[in-house]
Amino acid sequence: MRIDLTINPEGRKNAIQRAREKQVLIPTIAQQKNPELVPEKIKEKLRDVGLWDVNNLNLFRITWKNEPKEEGGLYGGVNYLEIPPEISGVSARIIGLVGKWFPTGAHKVGATFGCLVPRLITGQFDPTREKAVWPSTGNYCRGGAYNSELLGCESIAILPEGMSRERFEWLSRIAGEVIGTPGTESNVKEIFDKCWELRRTRDNVVIFNQFEELGNHLWHYEVTGNAMAEVLREKMGPKDRLAGTIVTTGSAGTMAAGEYLKVLYPESRLAVGEALQCPTLLQNGYGEHRLEGIGDKHVPWIHNARNTDMIVGIDDNDVMAAVRLFNEEEGKRYLEKQGVKPEVIEKLELMGVSSVANLAGAIKMAKYYELGSNDFIMTVFTDSMELYGSRLEEMREKDGDFDAEAAAVAYHRNLQALKTDYLEELTYVGKKRIHQLKYFTWIEQQGRELDDLNAQWYDYDNYWTEFRKQGEEIDRAIREFNKETGLL
Repeated sequence: MRIDLTINPEGRKNAIQRAREKQVLIPTIAQQKNPELVPEKIKEKLRDVGLWDVNNLNLFRITWKNEPKEEGGLYGGVNYLEIPPEISGVSARIIGLVGKWFPTGAHKVGATFGCLVPRLITGQFDPTREKAVWPSTGNYCRGGAYNSELLGCESIAILPEGMSRERFEWLSRIAGEVIGTPGTESNVKEIFDKCWELRRTRDNVVIFNQFEELGNHLWHYEVTGNAMAEVLREKMGPKDRLAGTIVTTGSAGTMAAGEYLKVLYPESRLAVGEALQCPTLLQNGYGEHRLEGIGDKHVPWIHNARNTDMIVGIDDNDVMAAVRLFNEEEGKRYLEKQGVKPEVIEKLELMGVSSVANLAGAIKMAKYYELGSNDFIMTVFTDSMELYGSRLEEMREKDGDFDAEAAAVAYHRNLQALKTDYLEELTYVGKKRIHQLKYFTWIEQQGRELDDLNAQWYDYDNYWTEFRKQGEEIDRAIREFNKETGLL
């Protein structure tokens, strides 16, 4: 399987003209992995641009290596946060890449770049007459709307009505159109149904469905995978080992970074987390939950089930209690009494709700494998509490003030006492069970080809490795596109 890079001459001509008009240069994947390759004249201009500004120069800030500042930052090392044993309760070294320092405050802006740019530079998407549709349960549609605006494209954002207020307020200023669908985090089919409705009723929309876009997988394999590997090279000693990578399932795009690490560290494992309240992978189950950004009740097309080693069920009650512990003043005071350093406590706001879910999954993984201080677990802290202030307000109204007793309960019961329940180490048959669940969503509902589904399993090596080789091919196409705009 390969990402289609067939040229549509008319669409490409229009895209080049639009880029010329909007003064848009597109970064390469190589520059996103290593921002030192970004031209000096662009770096100089970035000194006057805010991280969240709607400025096409911020395309060059789609990287894990942004300087952690709101205004005028350039580049440094990979942004990451290590969670100490005083918080995790385990000896294993748990490290998460920090997504707050991307434009929009979340790493999904990278995934949307990986989906949109190949079609834009080939002319398969024509920004002068088509609108980019971004179906999402959270940050993906934010990243898609933002990149669309920077690249001179009109956008339509689709997300459940029950998502956080901050998301809708921000999207109303950026996206050309915002469509709320029934339900909350778990109602992914309703999003897909809206996409089919748009296809039937409008002739100028292109759907960028994160759950099936190979560009989502490729971007994380190349960029997030490299960032994780760089952190490990920095932190690991000669006696250390990578035990594994864990992320909540979401669109399954970020899981590609764990696959990249398995190539470098063949003995490492790849685990996927999901909300216990909606145990789709564990039990073919359903339900609603509060872990925003990990839409479920289906298996994403780009989830490589055959290379997944473990499923971890994460109770959203544990996560939401930990969110309060990390962000309420009484919680911070209690953490300090438990020996957590003040400089670490100050950084806990870098973890939003799905980030804390990833942390909980890493803790359960560490306990299951009885990992020690020479073992590393990598994860991603996708976004920060900057996007969830309203959720804290809602919990205060519903559950009351967070006092010292509540902090003690959250620390000891919801964090330190996490168990290895609702966890499955996958056998070959277990992996195939997950893979086969794709049939009902993707073949019956969404019209994908059965031969492609079978190829994911039976022609495993060709399917999952061929498009991962296209990074340099896409970069060549980006460089040629930039050259033809005349802006270099």
